[in-house]
Amino acid sequence: MNAIVRTAVMAGVTVTLAGAASARDLSVVSWGGSYQDAQRKVYFEPFKQQTGIPLVEDSWDGGIGTLRAKVEGGAVSWDVVQVEAEELSIGCDEGLLIPIDWDALGGRDKFLDSAVSDCGVGAIVWSTVLAYDASKFPKGGPKSWADFWDVEHFPGKRGMRKGPKYTLEFALMADGVAPKDVYTVLATKEGVDRAFAKLDKIKSNIIWWEAGAQPPQLLASGEVAMTSVYNGRLDAPRREGKDFRIVWPGSIYAVDSWVILNGSPNVDQGKKLIAFMSDAKRQAQLPEYISYGVTNKAAMDSIPPKLLENLPSAPQNLEVSVPIDVSFWTDHIDELNKRFNSWAAQ
Repeated sequence: MNAIVRTAVMAGVTVTLAGAASARDLSVVSWGGSYQDAQRKVYFEPFKQQTGIPLVEDSWDGGIGTLRAKVEGGAVSWDVVQVEAEELSIGCDEGLLIPIDWDALGGRDKFLDSAVSDCGVGAIVWSTVLAYDASKFPKGGPKSWADFWDVEHFPGKRGMRKGPKYTLEFALMADGVAPKDVYTVLATKEGVDRAFAKLDKIKSNIIWWEAGAQPPQLLASGEVAMTSVYNGRLDAPRREGKDFRIVWPGSIYAVDSWVILNGSPNVDQGKKLIAFMSDAKRQAQLPEYISYGVTNKAAMDSIPPKLLENLPSAPQNLEVSVPIDVSFWTDHIDELNKRFNSWAAQ
């Protein structure tokens, strides 16, 4: 085969493969459970109906390692993904995510400051809170993370997210560290040792969870009496009559963001989906289905007061909460994951 023919054949193969890659449907990846059910009603189904663009869903439990594997593996199977703050920061620094065209979204100033970054558009404001089943505590339930650790006065198993993030902060609060000082203490070796020592005290009482849908299920089944949980995940069981209550003091709030993975064959469609989900009128509908705060400033003006008061972004809830320290977790997530996994396996 001569060089000209060989080149032509290779070019044909390249075009065919590229066409096959771009032929797959746009995918969106979120956290599953009642939250993704809400997103489907407010965003995903209306997007398909209004644009005619096919959209397939997937869910995940987070982790920068998963994003690295998706992008560095060479065949990116995800397009638009909802990520947590440190995944956004690390992913952007490592080139795993494509830059955001903020002009196409109407400008950065239309969004909360914490919802704006070079590679991500804020999706929600959410909190990890302490929640309990009030039916288990007729004389009154826990009021703090110190009570969460008090298995004598508040008996029953505890649910906690399997990993160092949030778990170590809550352990320090339970040990008497003021919420505003948690990350200062956790930044020291002594602080990390202190958090793990506190966890040792209730290790046998902990049932670990990984997916956001699990904590409400653990409460509903009676496997745990109280648990850490993403606040919005309690909406569905409470509407079904479960007396699950939130303890806002000591909760940790954060902003999740929409990103597009580098190597996605559906970048233009992904941008359209993110723009659709970032529209103020569209975002204002989300709290009707799940109690997460919105990121488009104009959307907040359209949310009824009764819904606003149950959101992490409500002033009375923010006052007693702690913002997650993204820089801390970006710098320490790998080493603390290793230590946590080693400790949990013992």
